[in-house]
Amino acid sequence: MAIISRGFRGRPRPAGNRLPPGQYETRDFPVLSAGPTPRIDLASWSFDIKTEAGVEHTWTWQQLTALPTEEPVVDLHCVTKWSKFETRWRGVSLDVLMEDVETAAEYALVRAYGGYTTNLPLEDLLDGKAWVAYRYDGDDLAPQHGGPARLLVPHLYLWKSAKWVRGIDLLLKDEPGFWETAGYNNYGDPWREQRYWGD
Repeated sequence: MAIISRGFRGRPRPAGNRLPPGQYETRDFPVLSAGPTPRIDLASWSFDIKTEAGVEHTWTWQQLTALPTEEPVVDLHCVTKWSKFETRWRGVSLDVLMEDVETAAEYALVRAYGGYTTNLPLEDLLDGKAWVAYRYDGDDLAPQHGGPARLLVPHLYLWKSAKWVRGIDLLLKDEPGFWETAGYNNYGDPWREQRYWGD
């Protein structure tokens, strides 16, 4: 007999509690990467969104940084159990980038310079939930933290916020990315401790 009913999602988050279960707060910004740090020349940098029909929308660095920006202040939660509160960013909302993109896709595969990929439901990139961020704490985003630009999806574990982002493929079916194929959870909700596939 099951101890927990199917569909049980855990207790509601206590009001004012910003630290997900199993996490600890840090004031540092630890650097974790699976490989070498790419160094991307801004003159050749680009970001694209490719639809499931093969339509491509592309922005150069100048075009991206000319778009309307937002300055989200968000908490970050890493799967390695550290959380950093009130991080300050500047970037372009995915809502702005998706304005003229026609798609029936429900999934996204995010691509990064260096070959890294990660997958998300498309709805987790929209409605003010995600940005292509290129400034952190008032300065240009440093390469070790994903500069010149990274995806920022703060409501999921930080591996979903791909460093050195270069594009997004919109998909009709989900396609696991780098860490997901290595055993990390397909979704990565820190409040449900979705660290690995069985979580």
